[in-house]
Amino acid sequence: MTADNSYDRLDDDDYPAYTMGRAAEMIGTTQGFLRSLGEARLISPLRSPGGHRRYSRYQLRIAARARELVDQGTPIEAACRIIILEDQLEEAQRINAQYRRTAESASPAAADADD
Repeated sequence: MTADNSYDRLDDDDYPAYTMGRAAEMIGTTQGFLRSLGEARLISPLRSPGGHRRYSRYQLRIAARARELVDQGTPIEAACRIIILEDQLEEAQRINAQYRRTAESASPAAADADD
């Protein structure tokens, strides 16, 4: 994907993505809510070659989580920050688990257990 006016472009054949209306319907919200997530810079819609907004499955997951937080009374800006931090925590945990597996397989204790 290449950058174009701060939006990514996508080829509809390569990336499953949904129109704004379909995306809103799938997560049980409104198109206005998806626009507000874009204004809060949580989700920047992808663009099809025709310039239509499209949302990926990952973006739908984030939007659904944001909707949950907003429904619980969290302001949109705070919900966006929470989701970003949750994603960073998930990534950190994945990296940590990978590091631990690598360290355990390279440790001398693991080599002695094989003998």
